[in-house]
Amino acid sequence: MTSHSQKKWEPVLHMDMRNITRCFWNWKGWVLVFLILFLQYSVVMSLAANENDLDARRPSSKAAADAIWLGSGGDPAKMHYANLAKPGIVARLKDIAEIQGVRANQLVGYGLVIGLNGTGDSLRNAPFTEQSMRAMLDNLGISPPAGATRANNMAAVIVTADIPAFATPGSRIDVTVSSLGDATSLQGGALIMTSLLGADGNAYAVAQGNLTISGFGAQGRAQSLTQGVPTSGRIPNGALVERAVSGNFNADRQVILELRNPDFSTAIRVADLINMFASSRYKQDVARERDAKTVVLRKPQKLSMARFIAEIEGLPIPTDEIARVVVDERTGTVVIGEKVRVSRVAISHGSLTVRVTETPYASQPSPFNENGRTVILPQTEIKANEDMASIAIVGGTDLDNLIKGLNQIGVKPSGIIAILQAIKTAGALHAELVVQ
Repeated sequence: MTSHSQKKWEPVLHMDMRNITRCFWNWKGWVLVFLILFLQYSVVMSLAANENDLDARRPSSKAAADAIWLGSGGDPAKMHYANLAKPGIVARLKDIAEIQGVRANQLVGYGLVIGLNGTGDSLRNAPFTEQSMRAMLDNLGISPPAGATRANNMAAVIVTADIPAFATPGSRIDVTVSSLGDATSLQGGALIMTSLLGADGNAYAVAQGNLTISGFGAQGRAQSLTQGVPTSGRIPNGALVERAVSGNFNADRQVILELRNPDFSTAIRVADLINMFASSRYKQDVARERDAKTVVLRKPQKLSMARFIAEIEGLPIPTDEIARVVVDERTGTVVIGEKVRVSRVAISHGSLTVRVTETPYASQPSPFNENGRTVILPQTEIKANEDMASIAIVGGTDLDNLIKGLNQIGVKPSGIIAILQAIKTAGALHAELVVQ
């Protein structure tokens, strides 16, 4: 059963639905339908055009994608065709940079080594040795006459050392002793107290002690044997520092880092990573790159310079390097860097060997020939051997492929050096070639 109110509103609802249907199918309704269909068609056509345009602009290869990247700017690590833009190994800051002004200084001195077993300077051939001996004895209160001795158990030597940074009086450093005269060996000798001078002429250390020799020599009447260098040796902790080397480490709040291998990319990474650490640790930026070699640091307040350097020198730095090939023709050494690239080239390498052999023979005269005599006649044999040339395709997209291509040719290191030089001349070696 339906209620009275429900029967009351039912005719009204049917009347409203009829009015809505009638209004919809008049000319205004048809206009509305047309507009809706036109908007849908426009949207579909616009999407299709955008898709076609996107297909036309989509790069056809990775090289084309990289060309678009180079034109718009982006992250080098996102390049597709190579890993050249990515950094190399990660090293500590202390291993790739040093503080400007914090360095060692060189010292040099002249002295005498005594106690040699007949292997020292001959005083006649090295008169300065005798003069040094007489000057030393004069300081000790003894005045020997000139030419009074012909002993060869002493030798004039040059003493060198490096005094490290922050060395204080009382520190000990190693020294190197080298013969200056015609001594044959310093084995078993002892260095007499010798002053070591700096570049300014001041004495910074005093050396004295027994020598340690790595080589030795033995000689007889018919044969002699020498191993190593017996005329040079070292004295570990043989010098005592007497004067400190002044520096400017704590003179200013500013300190300058110098990269051992100058590179703009590495310098930028050093400055950025130090600032990332400093922003969290000190709430401020402290690094600013100056050029490819130097980075300027500003010490935070209320912090010692030593503590500041100790906190940042262990930061890991992604390094970078220049593509370089180093060859040594004397030893046949070839060193190829990781960033070296070679364009695709075809290489043919062959070697020519010429051997000349001299085998002279004696020509005898005929029997019972009174005027005949024996003569030596030359006989020369020349052989030429040309190895078969092998052809290989070398395309160094990375270091492994480059080495595999060079090994396919099967040549010696001297041949590899010649090949690398030829590739460089052809313009296919994209690296610096250093010939030592």
